[in-house]
Amino acid sequence: MKTFLRILAGLVIIGVVALLAFIFVPVQRTEPAQALAADWEPAEGQGEYVLDAADCVACHTSDDGERLAGGRAIASPMGTIWSTNITPDPETGIGEWSYADFRAAMVDGLEPDGTHLYPAMPYENYRLMSEEDIRALYDYLMTEVEPVSNEVQETELSFPFNLRFGIRAWNWLALTHGPGFTPADVPELQQRGQYLVEGPGHCAACHSPRSKFMSQDGVTADEENFLAGGVIDGWNAPALRGEGSDLAKWSVGEVAAYLATGRNAHSTANGEMGLVVEHSLQKLTDEDVLAMAAFLKGVDGDAVDLPESFAAAGPTSLEAAEADETGSATAEMLASADPDMPLGARLYMDNCIGCHFATGKGAPEMFPELQGNSMVVGSETMPLISVILNGVEVPSTAKRPMSLRMQGYGERLSDDEVAELVTWLRGAWGNDAPAVSPADVAKVREAGEAH
Repeated sequence: MKTFLRILAGLVIIGVVALLAFIFVPVQRTEPAQALAADWEPAEGQGEYVLDAADCVACHTSDDGERLAGGRAIASPMGTIWSTNITPDPETGIGEWSYADFRAAMVDGLEPDGTHLYPAMPYENYRLMSEEDIRALYDYLMTEVEPVSNEVQETELSFPFNLRFGIRAWNWLALTHGPGFTPADVPELQQRGQYLVEGPGHCAACHSPRSKFMSQDGVTADEENFLAGGVIDGWNAPALRGEGSDLAKWSVGEVAAYLATGRNAHSTANGEMGLVVEHSLQKLTDEDVLAMAAFLKGVDGDAVDLPESFAAAGPTSLEAAEADETGSATAEMLASADPDMPLGARLYMDNCIGCHFATGKGAPEMFPELQGNSMVVGSETMPLISVILNGVEVPSTAKRPMSLRMQGYGERLSDDEVAELVTWLRGAWGNDAPAVSPADVAKVREAGEAH
């Protein structure tokens, strides 16, 4: 009963705020701080580069559809949102949009007729992009992308989220940053990285926590919770800053390698991050990837040893790492092959040790380390369970063309066995995360079969 009353109270508050916003907050397009000259033209290739940096392809292309023609299902706490067709088709795409229309969508979340876009479109972040980049992207979409006629499924959320005028209230609360980019007092390379991370890369959309209003709690580097970690559709988007984060343990070169290739000496990219690497980050220049890595390493104010080039950042070591002090007891127990060891450990030896080794350190740039791995110890257990049941693939990239594939063990292991294995992984090598139950595994297995 208390839960019902809290939900009811929340809906009443949302309704009241939405109504007040509808009455008192006007729908308006934000004007640029400095308009472009009438004869301004983008540099050659600038528009397509912005498209890649902003990761437009991953969201606006369905698995079996044509590039940028929309129709991809995007999960949100409010329900499924269908991405739009952003090819210049005049009827089903944006072919009739003026630049002012396009800018309003990017900066204010408004369609030409004043309809509010759902904030699955990260205009919270895109509004930090430069006027030149937004215009270059518009020109590219309108002049270099082939129009595709594709009538995208209409997004139909349940009440009250289907009342789009309520987003006016949300924008009033969430859009606390005016358009345009404000660089921090850091070297020029890190400023470029800051721009890419805050603006087109929209990293905070996943890696910053959400406020009680579901806005990003930390959009720019001067905010306390910027990139402090979030949860997206049951996946942990790990913190990219702070003493306990993965990036705190990595060098600038290792961060850059992960961004550009989806792999380094410690980890591999999968899930949504795998798509970001595949469709966006691997297409950036070495200098820009280094800039992002340098910015992320220095976002807490630490001094950063800036390499002169991507090559100078150094390839990560291809030698298997030794177990450190906190993991040595686990490694020794596995090496002993004691038949009385826990079931989870025996399952690890039967199925995992060949790639991830007794140390749990894996093989650099191939098999990720499991000790301290954010997926292994994260609050959300679905991703790790899903990987064990269904397997996972690390995409091929220009710098690392060999794709990597881990097989699934769903047919080999029961729910009880997977729960034992996952629980053991979450406590081995010094990991300290709660156990999972067979019911947790069954839920993920059922969702995978339904998908």
